[in-house]
Amino acid sequence: MERSCAVAESLIAAARELSAQLAQLSFGPPVSHVYDPLNYAWQAHEAYLRRYATNGKRVIFLGMNPGPFGMAQTGVPFGEVAAVRDWLGIATGVGQPLAENPRRPVEGFACKRSEVSGRRLWGLFRARFGCPEAFFAEHFVANYCPLAFFDGGRNLTPDKLPAREAAPLHAVCDAHLQALAAILRPAWVIGVGAFAEARARAALSATGVRVGRVLHPSPASPLANQGWADIAAGQLVALGIWDAQ
Repeated sequence: MERSCAVAESLIAAARELSAQLAQLSFGPPVSHVYDPLNYAWQAHEAYLRRYATNGKRVIFLGMNPGPFGMAQTGVPFGEVAAVRDWLGIATGVGQPLAENPRRPVEGFACKRSEVSGRRLWGLFRARFGCPEAFFAEHFVANYCPLAFFDGGRNLTPDKLPAREAAPLHAVCDAHLQALAAILRPAWVIGVGAFAEARARAALSATGVRVGRVLHPSPASPLANQGWADIAAGQLVALGIWDAQ
């Protein structure tokens, strides 16, 4: 019990520090709005850490940053509303960003839009493991960057930021990923997509943690629309992380 509490409390402290450091950064055009769900959706994020980050993990799945209808609404990585509420069992109040984008309102768990990437990711884990406790016994899901960026009504991913803004962002997020790995002591970090894999390799190169990648489940990817769950499971089997079923 003491170890379980210590893991969760360490991750909670690291997340608070991450949010505080990111609040000191500034972003110019084309960024019009920045959301930090570790701030306004903290209650849900803390609940996620307290419930599911209670032990070391063999595998961390690492996303890029929040989607507008996922973590930006629920505070949970890849946080498609139905998956977080109905499978993970988390549904809390969610506040408002400091400056809300009128074209991307935060409705919390009342959001009717589905985050396809999150639906696919958590759907794969649910199909394979059945219950969250079985999945989280050895696995965890995190985001490299907790900030959501918008260019007007468009989602702007961190890889589209100019170098002068990306460098300090990477410095903060790399340090947090290193802290995450030190706390959870994974054997593997699996980037969900190429960006997350690249950042994990850069941040964890001196740690001995092995880094791999699965195809990103975004509907913008033609390949992901051709049976993403089977493709991702096959990639994990090929890496030796999962057994073939």
